[in-house]
Amino acid sequence: MRRSSSKKKSAESVTTDLFRSASSKASTKEMDRIDHLFNQYANRSSNLIDPEGIEELCSNLEVSHTDIRILMLAWKMKAEKQGYFTHEEWRRGLKALRADTINKLKKALPELEKEVRRPSNFADFYAYAFRYCLTEEKQKSIDIETICQLLEIVMGSTFRAQVDYFVEYLKIQNDYKVINMDQWMGLYRFCNEVCFPILLSPDLAASSANSNCFYHVQISFPDMGNYNPELAWPLVLDNFVEWILEKQA
Repeated sequence: MRRSSSKKKSAESVTTDLFRSASSKASTKEMDRIDHLFNQYANRSSNLIDPEGIEELCSNLEVSHTDIRILMLAWKMKAEKQGYFTHEEWRRGLKALRADTINKLKKALPELEKEVRRPSNFADFYAYAFRYCLTEEKQKSIDIETICQLLEIVMGSTFRAQVDYFVEYLKIQNDYKVINMDQWMGLYRFCNEVCFPILLSPDLAASSANSNCFYHVQISFPDMGNYNPELAWPLVLDNFVEWILEKQA
């Protein structure tokens, strides 16, 4: 019995080793293909995918270089420098997406967008988008023109009305020439706590986990009902709300 048991364990060990070996070889081949794809777009002298390489990548993915999914791809790679992907960043992102060909990467983009838009991930992505635009050493703020463009890309499809109002305000005001991270994150909080006051019936509201935000948030938009300036909002948002109220008067 002991010999039989020993043989069984030995067979199991061999099977496990074979599985591990096959898995390791498959992983190595996948990484080789990811590296090959990197080399197709990388600048040979710098060993980086630079802006020109990213333009070519976008063309092959059939998306614009301003498409939010390219920014999401940079987030997935944890890319540090705007307009550049290092070999390590490329490997990290494409391995996570299980994309070792351009077709697989193209097919992965819709799922990547779903991943980023989950509430648990979007706040991190939103903050990343700001940091990604800090292109100079020790830079802590971003000019108004760039902020307006970034808002359109990052928040436009989700908070269309709020973004339109805020962009309009930023373009006509004279108090702010740049926006910092605290102000940027304040706007995210603001957008998540305001909504259009479209009232649902109590029965419908009670039956839906995603019932209209009128029942869950403090502020209605654009009339700014219940907006409380004492809740430590960045001053730019207090001024924004004041501008909206004056605009409606």
